[in-house]
Amino acid sequence: MGGFGSGRWWRYGSKGTTADHLGLDIRAVRREGLLVAGRSYSWFWKYRDQSSATINIRTEFDRLILSYRNRNRGDEAWVDRCQSVNITWTDCNYGGSRPWFRCPAQGCGRRCAILYAGNNFACRKCFCLAYASQREQIHDRLARRLDKLRDRLGWEPGFFNGVGDRPKGMHWSTFDRLVAQHDHLVRSCLVYLHGQIGNL
Repeated sequence: MGGFGSGRWWRYGSKGTTADHLGLDIRAVRREGLLVAGRSYSWFWKYRDQSSATINIRTEFDRLILSYRNRNRGDEAWVDRCQSVNITWTDCNYGGSRPWFRCPAQGCGRRCAILYAGNNFACRKCFCLAYASQREQIHDRLARRLDKLRDRLGWEPGFFNGVGDRPKGMHWSTFDRLVAQHDHLVRSCLVYLHGQIGNL
């Protein structure tokens, strides 16, 4: 495998965020049509369009068998691991059903859509992970919302880069509404920055 533990340190009790860990999402596995008993395949994670990690998966009737290699920080030896993860299904309100992992960590078993990689795979709560947005400072949150708006408008990220034109095909009413939201966020950013400078 391309290396759990080869760059970052994954372990139970780590105080990182979900963005710091490789996640296996059962919804993505299902979208690929791989939740069919008897299927064996490799699952890839990519970083900058290149494969950064791989595991082998075998689908059985009510579980996935994960086979992978990892190593702890400071260790040179890679360890082969195999882990069984049970799958459960719930009915949807408008028909059909939805798959979930049962967290395989000892004493857990909670239902979850994503398992995160460490020496073993486990849910977010077992790794004590926060969502990245929960760790954001005020200015990070404002900047993220602002860049999301600028992306919709087809403008370059960062409000210091100025404004652009109305995207082709966008209604004027939509454009005016988004620009008003953009300008409000810019004012909020400037107020925050002014306050921070005043506290220096």
